[in-house]
Amino acid sequence: MLTSKSIHTFHIPVMGLAYTIDSPIRVAHYGISSVISIIDDELMEKMSLYYSKKFSLPYKEISKKVQDYRAERITSYLNLVDIIVKKKFTEFKTELLESKLALENFLATLPNTSSIKEGLSNLMNEGTAHKESLDNFLEMYLKVGDIDVNIMTKVDKDNFTKNEQLPIEFNDAHASLRGFANSNLNSSVVLSAGMNPRLYSYFENFKDFFPDKNNQLKKRIILKVSDYRSAIIQGKFLAKKGLWVSEYRIESGLNCGGHAFATDGILLGPILEEFKNKKAELLQDTHDVFVKGLTQKGLTAPEQPLDLKLTVQGGVGTAGEHEFLLENYLVDSVGWGSPFLLVPEATSVDAKTRTLLANAIEKDFYLSNISPLGIPFNTIKGTTNEYHKQKRIDNNKAGSSCPKKYLALSKELGPEGICTASKKYQDIKLQELETKRLEISQDAYKNKKNKINEKACLCVGLANASFLENNIKIKGQEQGVVICPGPNMAYFNTEVSLFKMMRHIYRNDSVLSSIYRPNMFIKELKMYIDYLKKEIETFSENITNKQSKKWEVFKSNLFDGIVYYENLFPTSKTTENVIIQKELKFYKEELIAVSLPVLV
Repeated sequence: MLTSKSIHTFHIPVMGLAYTIDSPIRVAHYGISSVISIIDDELMEKMSLYYSKKFSLPYKEISKKVQDYRAERITSYLNLVDIIVKKKFTEFKTELLESKLALENFLATLPNTSSIKEGLSNLMNEGTAHKESLDNFLEMYLKVGDIDVNIMTKVDKDNFTKNEQLPIEFNDAHASLRGFANSNLNSSVVLSAGMNPRLYSYFENFKDFFPDKNNQLKKRIILKVSDYRSAIIQGKFLAKKGLWVSEYRIESGLNCGGHAFATDGILLGPILEEFKNKKAELLQDTHDVFVKGLTQKGLTAPEQPLDLKLTVQGGVGTAGEHEFLLENYLVDSVGWGSPFLLVPEATSVDAKTRTLLANAIEKDFYLSNISPLGIPFNTIKGTTNEYHKQKRIDNNKAGSSCPKKYLALSKELGPEGICTASKKYQDIKLQELETKRLEISQDAYKNKKNKINEKACLCVGLANASFLENNIKIKGQEQGVVICPGPNMAYFNTEVSLFKMMRHIYRNDSVLSSIYRPNMFIKELKMYIDYLKKEIETFSENITNKQSKKWEVFKSNLFDGIVYYENLFPTSKTTENVIIQKELKFYKEELIAVSLPVLV
């Protein structure tokens, strides 16, 4: 039976600040959903000017002199994206009506199991006499991709005017939320990086997040989570306020791009299994709390639970994995992130960085400590940012000029906050270290100095690619480009078209390189074992009972995950399963060999 749901079974998650900043403009008219980061209002203001010129639309500058400039810039850009996407969608539908070749190409990019693909194929076979039927079909079933937005909840800096702290609603994440809430979009905000109670409470100020008289939500909430416990805690917290979580976006703790939030050794497969088994319970429990929350506000509560989606992302790279996630775990969509960095039609990446990504091999991708947030950050060796950062260190000018200050979150040096990647912060810390130089070993001195210097200016580095691609002038200190692909990027080694990538996702083509690529679950398992080993090797404090227990639980959870996969992939099924079982045996032995420090 045909529905008006999304025509695709994949989505493009948020990537950096710039890499998906205009992805909806590029792909939404094909029915592909994607996510815009709304942290960087300066980037969005410049993109507003760029796209207003490109599509001959009016542009009005929003300067920093405007009191609520951050929220207003975000609203303005999102409304512009909405206008352009609707325009391109109308033109695309006309093209499908007028051109048989365009319709054939479009059909080739749809899932093979799609009822919409089947319906369009039947109409096409009936010939041009049924153009009116095709027009009606497209109007009824063709759906534009969602223009979703992302707010990283930790990026919620307090703001000041003349040393006086502004009200909390002018905090960065709060202003971002207001910018989205005031836009014309009918879409979702993806909340990532954990719970921010003050921000979550701020949602109550905007009616679009509450159901209307038809129990519809104009603005929806998506929670990016790494386990079931986090989902139910956050979901109920919001439900008490009459706010419904429409989707839980489950992401691998380590096998992902950007910031990595490792679990306590619980692997993606067992996490997905728990969500599948407890979805009905999650739905009903949250609904009961939701009804109470709405009733307390004097709002009408729906009798039945609202729609709830489960989606997954992090390391998927083959059509087989894509299908397995959909069929075995009954998820509604699968996120394909890093591979789309090699698709110019879908993401905003400068030519030099795309070449770096295409030529990179497994050892070039690593989990770094360059983020000022103090959270492990997936990146790649050889970026232009790495070059410029090292050049400043060599010239004794370490640190960034810190023009944007989105990550000026450390209160160590004062209430206004400072970024640990800034020159001001690093100068102070290096001077402090210098006073202790004679008290510590040379190795300890070098390690401490490296820890200070390794922080990178993500605010500028993660935005520059879009400026470079679109020939927008970059002012200020030269920072180069920071890019944050997941390790899955190692198996994709050439720039590809959107058409070819979509056919790859749906098993009609392949864009993988010739090097061996392990199953996504095996890759994640290896990463978690390596993560545990590194934790033990680099732990420099006295081991406490709490730390000892943490490692024991971590290792135990990994063993449980291996047993789960041994049962999930029986050797009798396929050659791939036989390989998976061999790798599971290898990693089980490696995990057994990991010796946990003994608490004395």
